[in-house]
Amino acid sequence: MPDGHIARKRFGQNFLHDRNIIGKIVSAIAPKPGETVVEIGPGLGALTQPLLAACGHLHVVEIDRDLIARLKETYEPTQLSIHEGDALKFDFGNLPTPLRVVGNLPYNISTPLLFHLAQYAERVRDMTFMLQKEVVQRMVAEPDTEEYGRLSVMLQYRFNMARLFDVPPGAFNPAPKVTSAIVWMQPRPLAELRCRDAVLLSRIVTAAFGQRRKTLRNTLREWLGDADFAALGIDPGARGEVLGVDDYVRIANHLSMRDGLER
Repeated sequence: MPDGHIARKRFGQNFLHDRNIIGKIVSAIAPKPGETVVEIGPGLGALTQPLLAACGHLHVVEIDRDLIARLKETYEPTQLSIHEGDALKFDFGNLPTPLRVVGNLPYNISTPLLFHLAQYAERVRDMTFMLQKEVVQRMVAEPDTEEYGRLSVMLQYRFNMARLFDVPPGAFNPAPKVTSAIVWMQPRPLAELRCRDAVLLSRIVTAAFGQRRKTLRNTLREWLGDADFAALGIDPGARGEVLGVDDYVRIANHLSMRDGLER
């Protein structure tokens, strides 16, 4: 292991070392002086060093105390603001806006971490992450595909996203058993977010994909009757994966207005 550090499985550590891949990632991010860039999981600093060289100052969130000690030995506080702790619990709202969030996210917490970060979307300019390829495929998936699901709908509602390029296992030490991919995320303007109740939208989407083989009549029976399906122009015999993001927003808004009138 580089510098004698042993990768810890509990932190999902796989350290990037391929210089060509590192260059491609930094070029995709294109950081500039004065921007608030925060790196999640800097590890041994493969991305930290070139990011810092480009933007002059960097925020990092790291949970591993050994790695934190190395970072403190390597960089001055004027270069690096180190936030010690779990990124899943970190309050990104305390950092200056607009935020540019980057990182090689631990694969074992990638989905909950993405939902945690989505809470700060209004403060974010963009986010560029390395994730397991299968996760990125789910994030950007189109309706009526195997990969399309709750993650697709909820993230696509809040972000414009693009899969940039794949990263082979050999680019890491230790090499993971899966291929990785780089994804770029940009919060959609608030004017485009038409859902009246985002919490209700999340509940509906979760239910619709909770049992993928069941029809919407079954998965959404708590909310929708035949009259509702007819009003929405949605086939109750269809499954959740055939509906687009806008369809789920229409369902949530229909319920919000219907229940509001009923009260």
